[in-house]
Amino acid sequence: MQQAQHAYATASIPAKPDRALEYDVIAQATSKLKAAANEATSFPERVATIELNRRLWTVIATSVADAQNSLPPELKAQLFFLYEFTVDHSRKVIKGEADIAPLIDINLSVMRGLKTEPLL
Repeated sequence: MQQAQHAYATASIPAKPDRALEYDVIAQATSKLKAAANEATSFPERVATIELNRRLWTVIATSVADAQNSLPPELKAQLFFLYEFTVDHSRKVIKGEADIAPLIDINLSVMRGLKTEPLL
């Protein structure tokens, strides 16, 4: 009985709030984007990192487009716009027509927003 209680005791560790998890995921993608901004990064690594960030933004766009999402409509529209910009700008970065810095800046801005007081 004691072994069972001990085994389940570790499962009672509180989970991170959603905002903290969102922050962590975006922070990880941003860290990888910063590393990919280095000229020494190989082209395949750079493309993989940009694709990872694009997939993250696709998840964000899907989330804000969901009718069950409780964010204010204006914020959902702004996040969807950032998704569209990110997808377009990512293509330009991969083609060598644009700098990666705006993708990093967008993620950092969203991270700052997640650090503020809850919206609801």
